[in-house]
Amino acid sequence: MRNSFPTVGVIGAGQLARMMVAPAQALGVDLLLLAENADDSGAQIANHVVGDFRDLETVRAFAKKCDFITFEHELIPLSIIRALEADGVVVRPSSEAFVFSQDKGLMRERLEKFPSPSWKIVEDSHSVTEFPLIAKTLSGGYDGRGVWKIETPVELEDLLRTHHRVLVEQLLNFDYEIAVMIARSPHGQASAWTPTQTIQHDGICTSTITPVPNISQELAIKAQRLALAIADEISVIGVMAVEMFVKGEELFVNELAMRPHNSGHWSIDGAITSQFEQHLRAILDLPLGNPAMNAPIAVMGNILGSAQADMYRPYLHLMARDPALKFHHYRKQPKPGRKIGHVTAVGNDLLDLQGRVQHALDYMSGEIDE
Repeated sequence: MRNSFPTVGVIGAGQLARMMVAPAQALGVDLLLLAENADDSGAQIANHVVGDFRDLETVRAFAKKCDFITFEHELIPLSIIRALEADGVVVRPSSEAFVFSQDKGLMRERLEKFPSPSWKIVEDSHSVTEFPLIAKTLSGGYDGRGVWKIETPVELEDLLRTHHRVLVEQLLNFDYEIAVMIARSPHGQASAWTPTQTIQHDGICTSTITPVPNISQELAIKAQRLALAIADEISVIGVMAVEMFVKGEELFVNELAMRPHNSGHWSIDGAITSQFEQHLRAILDLPLGNPAMNAPIAVMGNILGSAQADMYRPYLHLMARDPALKFHHYRKQPKPGRKIGHVTAVGNDLLDLQGRVQHALDYMSGEIDE
């Protein structure tokens, strides 16, 4: 009897691919990862091929082993995605949608009718008259990289000497940042998780709170509808994060990520269907799962690399102290500021949850010893 369960090929083998493994196993779906190295986070626990995602023939050979291709990062050249599609490979999300997570200028152009900070692409500092502003590389930036606050024309001129062409955006005095995770399938079924507040430090997301504290029901629904409308506009297939700024009762679209995203990690422990299971359901065109929360509040904290070398021994203290905490370690080499895992707590008391998660983060980093 033929096994009709598909093989999903994931380009990239970092922690996002690692977190797809459990739901894939539960669904009986085979995962095959294209890893840069055999010790990549996902490659440590899943079938994988080691190869260069920037090499067309390598990716073509990988795709022949799979029924569907998806991604866990935005770094693969668009030309390779289009070549796969020309070969008849089923790629989800498609190149037509994926490009908007790779090119911020094209994203701004396509989302012109949606609320966003005022923006322009510049090659010459003399074309800009209003400062301060935010400057971004058109591609490749994440976790604070490729984003600068520019105070003066001289600073912009210095930046353009090395980057030549950048996106500049209005510097908003926003109240806080949120993200809305959505999923959309090929036949158009779509779902949205409740909006999440993302808390940043030096451009890196350090924690998330779901649902967004003190947000009005009307604004939360507006944010979900905005994210779903963007998903429909660009015909994305799979999970997508829509990052937004909130100013009063106004929303401004910041960036898109066409894949599971750090702002949705809480869903593993705090939602009926996690973003990783939903991504698989969506790209396979299976009916989508229920994205509702399974607890009133979920707080997620990112474990960042530090001087602390032993990441296992802290479990003895933390698990005994707080058995309800959920730990997710990516088995990545710790480096300062690098996300190497996350901790989640769910319940009904926000201050209690935040305190418990922060204690765990501080203990694992070596900042406290009790």
